[in-house]
Amino acid sequence: MTKIKPICKNLLAPHIADMDLKLHPGMSTLTWTSMNIDSYLNHVHQGLNKLEQLIINVNDIIENRIESNLKNISKVSLVSLPHDNVTFTLETFVSKQEEFINEKKNLLTSKNLEVERAVDDLLLTILNYNLDPRIEKVKADETKKIKRYYFWYLYNALLHATQNSLNSMKYRVCGNKAGGNSKLNPFFEVDVQLSGSEVRLNPSLEEIQKAINKAATAVPVSYTHLT
Repeated sequence: MTKIKPICKNLLAPHIADMDLKLHPGMSTLTWTSMNIDSYLNHVHQGLNKLEQLIINVNDIIENRIESNLKNISKVSLVSLPHDNVTFTLETFVSKQEEFINEKKNLLTSKNLEVERAVDDLLLTILNYNLDPRIEKVKADETKKIKRYYFWYLYNALLHATQNSLNSMKYRVCGNKAGGNSKLNPFFEVDVQLSGSEVRLNPSLEEIQKAINKAATAVPVSYTHLT
């Protein structure tokens, strides 16, 4: 019982009831002088081993196929930032970001499918367990709750990846204002041009801001198709 994860508690309630049913004769009808104690114990041990193997399989799917993939999704970087000694033109920056995001889109799609299949396998593993005919089957609402839960988990993993990626871009472009001593090499290639009595930046700050905005808005596009 202690091995059952909280998210699966309701899903496995019929299986626990099935095990209780196997144990019931030992608490009601059997006595120390009963002739069929050995067959009862054998029946109970088989039930315990079967239930334990089910819980092990369920936990394996959750830990190694669902939650591990979701954790990996949350760590995906959705921006390609230059090294300290590399600078970009605006056009190169935007094109590199779009190319990089397309690559990550494929990765997120594959991870999404892996999680979806793992959730389906999790439910099949639980539903295909042979229960006593007297036991009520797993309710359809409980299977829907599991799917909604892991969909919400996926959404939060994607949100975490997006926030971290945008923060990485912000710190690389602007530095960490809180630190006060941030020394970053230039991010963009910018020329200073003298036009009459005025000094102008080429590209202008407005053009740089538009390029950053375009790259930033491309980040959530990498996974909107998953929903």
